[in-house]
Amino acid sequence: MAAISFNPRLNVQGGRKNHGVVVEEIAGLIRVYGDGHVERPPIIPSAPCMVTNGVVSKDVAIEKFTNLWTRIYVPSYSSKMPLLVYFHGGGFCVGSASWRCYHEFLAALASKAGCVVLSLNYRLAPENRLPAAYDDGINSLMWVKQEARNGTNEHKWWLNQCRFSSLFLAGDSAGANIAYNVAIRSYGISGSSIKPLILKGMILIQPFFGGEERTISEMHATQPANSALSLSVFDTYWRLSLPLGANRDHPWCNPLAEGAITLRELKLPAAMVCISEKDILKDRNLEFCNALASAGKWVETRMYEGVGHAFQILHNSQFSQIRTQEMMAHLKAFIKQ
Repeated sequence: MAAISFNPRLNVQGGRKNHGVVVEEIAGLIRVYGDGHVERPPIIPSAPCMVTNGVVSKDVAIEKFTNLWTRIYVPSYSSKMPLLVYFHGGGFCVGSASWRCYHEFLAALASKAGCVVLSLNYRLAPENRLPAAYDDGINSLMWVKQEARNGTNEHKWWLNQCRFSSLFLAGDSAGANIAYNVAIRSYGISGSSIKPLILKGMILIQPFFGGEERTISEMHATQPANSALSLSVFDTYWRLSLPLGANRDHPWCNPLAEGAITLRELKLPAAMVCISEKDILKDRNLEFCNALASAGKWVETRMYEGVGHAFQILHNSQFSQIRTQEMMAHLKAFIKQ
């Protein structure tokens, strides 16, 4: 897979005079104007649904009012497979389930891990600040629950391949944050609310957590030259996605903040947390894993050396291909155990 890089010069032209001053911008990815208008340059190409290495993919609408939809990946296995619901990254503000980089990653994961994958296309901030993405995640699970119970002919092509007693919530970066918060809502409060689905685990890849107090890796991490996440970008995403007036110690950003529900109080499924050695989020991810373990939760921590944030999606490091294969093997083992 070719590397994907962000070009700051790729911007949507025009519109400045019509929409006033630019109040927030991440070069090449998103521009927010004073009147609320948002521009997202098409920096990453979309991939059409297709058969990839024996994996069939189709786009399915979940809720038309919010334009919530999913891309479903079904590999050709003879037996029923675990179901993995995946949330893409992008700081809650950019990204799509149709992005080519996610299509290729998830088609490969479905094939290698032997699981049905539902890749959710949730609402983005700042037009839809948190908890909109969490709400979309819960609504998606409720939709899957209803489909699993009622099973319309239209969806038998993927429903008949699922083992609903093995559900996993997964995501990378902001998507990992969504997976965690959806897990809390659906499993931690009332595990019976999603039956016949049984949540067996959550896979958090470079989870996008923050806090007001900086960590050492946030301030001093040695990142790849074309890193997907700098400290300024990190801060901008949180300003655009948190409720107005909230800071980075809001529980949705910092699950370990004072005043947040303690991990010991939560009923959580087994967790796998994937961390990148050169990611500014490394220390915060490790702190989260240690907190899970201290609270008596089952957590598997995996560290990927020599790579930065979203390496498995953007392939922006010389070690990306090797580390991605390692990650695929780890994900398969976690899903199959």
